[in-house]
Amino acid sequence: MSDMRSGARGAAPRRLSKAERRRQLLETALLIVREEGVDRLSLARLAARAGVSKPVAYDHFGTRSELLIELYRSIDREQQNTLRNALTPGERGLDETAEILAAAYVRCSADTGGEWHAVGAALGGSAEKDAVYQELLEDSVQLFATVLEPHSALSSAELQRRCAGLVGAGEALSGLMVRGGCSEAEAAETFTSLIKGGLREPAQ
Repeated sequence: MSDMRSGARGAAPRRLSKAERRRQLLETALLIVREEGVDRLSLARLAARAGVSKPVAYDHFGTRSELLIELYRSIDREQQNTLRNALTPGERGLDETAEILAAAYVRCSADTGGEWHAVGAALGGSAEKDAVYQELLEDSVQLFATVLEPHSALSSAELQRRCAGLVGAGEALSGLMVRGGCSEAEAAETFTSLIKGGLREPAQ
């Protein structure tokens, strides 16, 4: 019995799958950005903080730029999931929908805004970043359009254009909040007003 207990205690930890390892590395990369700054994020630093060898980090992310892009995507994915979870199905009017959407969007930015902007700045004006940013922007616009469509009498094309403008406004307000230009509550209140106003039909 003692040999069996000893063997159990000495069992090697379970090996992470490739997907689990990648998720762990991205979570560690986010911690580095948050605690040490984006300039400290390198594949070597990531390997050291995650407790893996350098080849493991390079196997998942061939270059620092690839790591930054995947981290950029990961932060956005978390934001999108938070928004979807906040907007659970249910009977709501426009006012309540706008308030929930605005509050959730601004809360996501409050939670990850500093890291999001830092990673984006580190990518600079690279073609890769521009392509990824456009892809993520389109995802956000589509999410807004899906949520707001039941409250809109606008054409599909017009709603898409207005949601593009609303997402841009949300980004601007979130950036202002992250820089200390307004509080989270003020950003959410202003964004709520813009969302409600953005669904008005054009004057005839």
